[in-house]
Amino acid sequence: MRRGLVVSLLFIVVLAFGGLATVQAKNWEPELGLDLQGGAYVVLQPKGNPASGVLDQSIEIIRNRVDALGVAEPDISRQGDSIIVQLPGVKDQQRALEIVGQTAELRFRPVLNAFPPEDATTTTTTTTTTPDASTTTVATDTGTSTTSTTSTTVPPGTTPREEAGADKEVILPELDDDGEVSVRYQLGPAKATGRIIKSATAEPPTTTGDWTVNADFTGDGNALFNQIAQLCFSAAPECPSKAVAIELDNVVISAPQVQEPQFDGSVTISGAFSEREAKDLALVLRFGSLPVELEPQSTQTVSATLGKDSLRAGVTAGLLGLALVMIYMILYYRALGIVVVMGLAVSGALMWSLVSYLGDSTGLALTLAGAVGIIVSVGVTVDSYVVYFERLKDEIRSGKTIRSSVERGFTRAYRTIFAADLSSLIGAGLLYFLTVGSVRGFAFFLGISAMLDLFVAYFFTRPMVTFLGRSRLFTEARFFGVARGLAATGGTGSA
Repeated sequence: MRRGLVVSLLFIVVLAFGGLATVQAKNWEPELGLDLQGGAYVVLQPKGNPASGVLDQSIEIIRNRVDALGVAEPDISRQGDSIIVQLPGVKDQQRALEIVGQTAELRFRPVLNAFPPEDATTTTTTTTTTPDASTTTVATDTGTSTTSTTSTTVPPGTTPREEAGADKEVILPELDDDGEVSVRYQLGPAKATGRIIKSATAEPPTTTGDWTVNADFTGDGNALFNQIAQLCFSAAPECPSKAVAIELDNVVISAPQVQEPQFDGSVTISGAFSEREAKDLALVLRFGSLPVELEPQSTQTVSATLGKDSLRAGVTAGLLGLALVMIYMILYYRALGIVVVMGLAVSGALMWSLVSYLGDSTGLALTLAGAVGIIVSVGVTVDSYVVYFERLKDEIRSGKTIRSSVERGFTRAYRTIFAADLSSLIGAGLLYFLTVGSVRGFAFFLGISAMLDLFVAYFFTRPMVTFLGRSRLFTEARFFGVARGLAATGGTGSA
């Protein structure tokens, strides 16, 4: 039995402090949440009254976009009809917020005409097509023509589902690197939407040039795009310029000439993209359009300074409370109080190692609510020691010695400890699955602490107290002996 106790004690100590040394060597630290390291917070409100399934789909798309941005442990939840997005530690907050709420309604439209950038008013245009239908002459508000159409200019950033309807002719701008209008296109009704795209990736320049985006089509999408390609390649009246515009949220991203009448499942989108622009476009296309238009109701940025102040205050309060608990346990239980201190050190090392590992591998973030859960769990852990020690007192009062009481007392006390921790686990689980936001963080770390308490109580507290109970140095010391802590008068011999 003694060998088993030694193995148990060595196992838990090596696991705890070996893990702590490992995370320190790898420079792993807990990822901090929005309230501790700063970041961005936005409340998105859908237009109209979308169905519940539509909102759930929007949340999933937003979550995929945020994950691709590399934000650690984003908190994306639903409160009523609103979607709450918290992005801790995001560096370019404005860019992240734009990508999160971007409707990303991608449309493919045939190009009818092109206008200079200063033509920003409602315009009546005429087109004259040469007999071979290979070139187009553009005139504005002039004389004779074979076809006359009217198009309304749509300023960039307006809502595509309202102003720039898919079944209407529109005039939309193409922007340069500075966000200024470089050219305006008269576009025909949309022939396809971004739903024909299965995936998209940003590709760097091969030798010289700009970044591009490679888009792969779905099976049906490829067939639909080939219809557009054949229309434009042949310079049909619906696409006299032989160009197809790629429109994203009322802005022409690119208007390439169609070079082939047919494509085999993929296409390359070019448009003088920078690296960031290409990656952002690929990200939005890859995870699809939001099924409902979302409007930001409130946007808030949390500074890192405020987060550090909150963390510092929480740590100070936690350490002060922990110190008072340790002092009380040592004064009340004497040498057994030292076991409490050592046990809390083992639990702390395990907790830090686990949270640091999860933060590095899965992006788990420690929020202020999570820190509160850990601090509250200290009381749960100390209760476990009190249950065990008080059980030892009962055993000794019945006439048994310390040596014979430690194992029997632990067996009976562990049932109570297990029931208490199981109750905490059930409560934490219900909170985690039925709530949102910071309450989930509190529940998660409280649940981890309850499991660690069961683990440490069995593998550390049990063998440690057993060894102390067999040593006269610790049981009969004048001031800090175990016997004094348990108010025992019997010796250390067997009952």
